Amino acid sequence: MIKAVIDTNVIVSAYITKNLEAATSKVWEAVMQCKLTPVYNDEILSEYSEVLHRKKFDIPEHLIKWALDKIVTNGVRGERILNNELFPDPKDMVFYEVALSKEDAYLVTGNIKHFPKKPIVVTPAEMLEILRREGIL
Repeated sequence: MIKAVIDTNVIVSAYITKNLEAATSKVWEAVMQCKLTPVYNDEILSEYSEVLHRKKFDIPEHLIKWALDKIVTNGVRGERILNNELFPDPKDMVFYEVALSKEDAYLVTGNIKHFPKKPIVVTPAEMLEILRREGIL
């Protein structure tokens, strides 16, 4: 099973897009269908909850609860692995550091420039290609 930390922007994009064929939608669908195992910790769950509850996104409460429950139920808990990389936004560090805690885990983000240029940091489109290459999709 492929494991990945899903950046908050991917989840938000999946919920607010009208395009169900968008890479963010397909990645989120893979998580919800247990084809992609989310990696998380309490800080990440808190960020998900805070951002998904923002009024401007107008995401229904039941969808937020369902998403968070699904992540915890079907995901794996990770820990932060401290590193010496520099981040434009220090709040992004937790996503990268938790991805480092699981062997062969990825970080899926729509803001690839916010993270170190490493093979584990991928866009939603790149994650879809990985899932297809592995025969998961």
